[in-house]
Amino acid sequence: MKVVLMESLGISKEELDARKAPFEAQGVQFETFEKTLDKEKLIAQAKDADAMIIANMPMPGDVISACDNLKYIDIAFTGVDHVGLDACKEKGIKVSNASGYSNEAVAELALGMTLSILRNMREVEARCRDHAGKDGLVGCEIKGKTVGIIGLGKIGTRSAELFNAFGANILAHSRTIHSDAPSYVKQVSLDELLAQSDIVVLHCPQNPSTIGMINKEKLALMKKSAILINVARGPVVVSQDLADALNEGIIAAAGIDVFDKEPPLGEDVLLTAKNTLLTPHVAFATKESMTLRAEIVFDNLKSWMDGNQKNVIL
Repeated sequence: MKVVLMESLGISKEELDARKAPFEAQGVQFETFEKTLDKEKLIAQAKDADAMIIANMPMPGDVISACDNLKYIDIAFTGVDHVGLDACKEKGIKVSNASGYSNEAVAELALGMTLSILRNMREVEARCRDHAGKDGLVGCEIKGKTVGIIGLGKIGTRSAELFNAFGANILAHSRTIHSDAPSYVKQVSLDELLAQSDIVVLHCPQNPSTIGMINKEKLALMKKSAILINVARGPVVVSQDLADALNEGIIAAAGIDVFDKEPPLGEDVLLTAKNTLLTPHVAFATKESMTLRAEIVFDNLKSWMDGNQKNVIL
């Protein structure tokens, strides 16, 4: 059996070798490649593989269709919208993801972005380096604020737990009512959440029902003092509408970790919008989450080989 690792898993060579070793002892052959977007290279690298491991690099359907031997795609990521799933369905290729590896990492960054914006961290650091004081930059606390979480899955639930620990009131909105949600979480409609929240945190997946969900009309429902934190997916928000809302004072600020195209290109309107804290899709990336991700990925591979697929997407 041949397995191709199409990009880095963000762990050391020693850790990767240790995880591959039990498989190699069974005769599994691994090949490792550097990340590329060149379709011809991708096909050449993967055409003879039985299984493929990728993280968040795009894997187009036409590349998958050209890999006649491919039977399994092991995605080291939670979202799967970057993979040509239609081609997988057509060819009967099994697909798993690494759901759960970044629950803590993403929730912590959402909280960290909120703290940074509320306490003007970048601005007061710059003042300090210029030997100046805090005049005009007195911050705010999370305690007593209303935090609205859109997407109450495992990451959203962990985010709710963290904000609750800071003394915030928690609202949440999901496609379905979560009967197992903590008692401190009040589940409401999207419009009610947007209108009442001081801080809105996006933890929802990208799918046809969520693309463009936060648009001009929805942003207009928010408080002028509100903060939007997007650690979900870029296309969930209409970028131009958010930039306009920030530039026109419709909302106060935004923390943005995800973009329509990544890394964010020079023409992305959010790069020049007012009152933004920007990070290049790093919410998932911690030392601890990378180790957990690798553990899940190789456990997925073993389970599939044993005929007991886990974390099933297809």
